[in-house]
Amino acid sequence: MLLDTASLYFRAHFGVPESVRSPDGTPVNAVRGLLDFLARLIADHHPAALVACMDADWRPRWRVDLIPSYKAHRVAEDAADPAAGPDAEQVPDTLAPQVPVIERVLDAVGIVRLGAEGFEADDVIGTLATRASEPVDIVTGDRDLLQLVDDARRVRVLYPIRGVGQLAVYDTEAVRAKYGVDGPGYADLAILRGDPSDGLPGVPGVGEKTAAKLLDAWGDLDGVLAAAEDPGSALTKTQRARLTEARPYLGAAREVVRVVRDLPLPDVDAALPASPRDPAALAELDARWGLGGSLRRLSSALGHDPAS
Repeated sequence: MLLDTASLYFRAHFGVPESVRSPDGTPVNAVRGLLDFLARLIADHHPAALVACMDADWRPRWRVDLIPSYKAHRVAEDAADPAAGPDAEQVPDTLAPQVPVIERVLDAVGIVRLGAEGFEADDVIGTLATRASEPVDIVTGDRDLLQLVDDARRVRVLYPIRGVGQLAVYDTEAVRAKYGVDGPGYADLAILRGDPSDGLPGVPGVGEKTAAKLLDAWGDLDGVLAAAEDPGSALTKTQRARLTEARPYLGAAREVVRVVRDLPLPDVDAALPASPRDPAALAELDARWGLGGSLRRLSSALGHDPAS
């Protein structure tokens, strides 16, 4: 099981009220919500191994160089000045202080966290899913990762609908039923359609349904572009003109939208921990942040002895 960790703790933050606080009154709704998510995922799906994949860089420079609008609307205002250094993501004031706590708790429990300098969690997930010889479930609220769905390689996406108790399970059939393409085709669909949440403009006049029809008719993005160059193809004059005009964007978007699958990640033992990695640190974190029932539920799902 590969977790798009930021996606999940954002959902926890907005799904659990800020009235959930530590003994000193600091909000810990994202921390406790994420722990409850983990407990439910482990109890319901029994993964043999689990990796919390992290954004070492939420907006990599190499992606921004290709498409400057990439996630630009999510850059914090105080980071918009180039002199301020690398872009900082716009994160709710009460969430940002919880992220280091989440990281320390995961480390103390013994759940592997993995990121890669200069890359997003999506790229870590893409690499681990490509490497895997066993079935993989990717837990994410980011539709971009549907491109990794592959029945032959037994890769699915579990998409939270309400918490993580209600998940939409995406295999190839489910992706095709909803979007009209298979998993790998979803990246081409997203490129053509665009994605305002990521600052991707798409091809003017090409929405989701039109993109799916184009891909169904010509197979993939290369096929669609070849059709645009073929005066005998069934593309309309307007579609042909728009696709031709959008060629520079389409070329850049290939690299931006498609997740990296060959990062030089270290080999890690991602087996679920039989006992907490650092019981003393975990006890200290529990006392400091009031993790209470959320930590107990995760410990129970992992089969940890409460006394440990």
